[in-house]
Amino acid sequence: MIKLENITKIYRSGALEVEALRGISFEVKDGEFVSIVGPSGSGKSTLLHILGCLDRPTSGKYFLGDMTVEKLSDDELAQIRGRKIGFVFQFFNLFPHVSVLRNLELPMIFSGIGSPKYRMRLAMKMLYEVGLPDKARFSPTELSGGQQQKIAVARALINRPSILLADEPTGNLDSKSSDKVISLLRELSGRGATIILVTHDEKIASVARRKLSLYDGLIVKDEILH
Repeated sequence: MIKLENITKIYRSGALEVEALRGISFEVKDGEFVSIVGPSGSGKSTLLHILGCLDRPTSGKYFLGDMTVEKLSDDELAQIRGRKIGFVFQFFNLFPHVSVLRNLELPMIFSGIGSPKYRMRLAMKMLYEVGLPDKARFSPTELSGGQQQKIAVARALINRPSILLADEPTGNLDSKSSDKVISLLRELSGRGATIILVTHDEKIASVARRKLSLYDGLIVKDEILH
């Protein structure tokens, strides 16, 4: 379970101070599919970075399961990111100079998981799961945007994280490719994955079971959609 209590985030540059989050509190149960919406500058990405242990809050408490996240060291946070959290970003973040298969193997290599044979076998299994086993030897640059995002989702899931965080995952896709990625997220949710999706698109947000609306660093609405 994810639990945030009165989370704030203040960015300072000289005399300039920007309060990106102004007391955020909510819980996400295991297996929930939650979307976070709001206009540009509302604090969506800042919140996602804190949830993903990429940044620390200025104040407040963040509980991830039985861990108090803000008390963890940088090394412990890195272990959480590698083992418990998968990330999908708007710009795919695939490595263009290695194959699709190698892109999927890299998270396991970085985390010290398995032998080369095991990593290749699991990477191929994930490619089958997203319907792209024939693209294993391709470069990511040879794939369509929708295919690249499917590979990004597969890579995010390769270490079997308990949480998937998606930041505008359809932002650079056409409607057909967007529908395919959202269908994949729905399927993952149906299997029990905890998914938190950040988007500015209300239509995309509506696929989640629950929607949080942010405005000016505050949650202004928390609603159940399905």
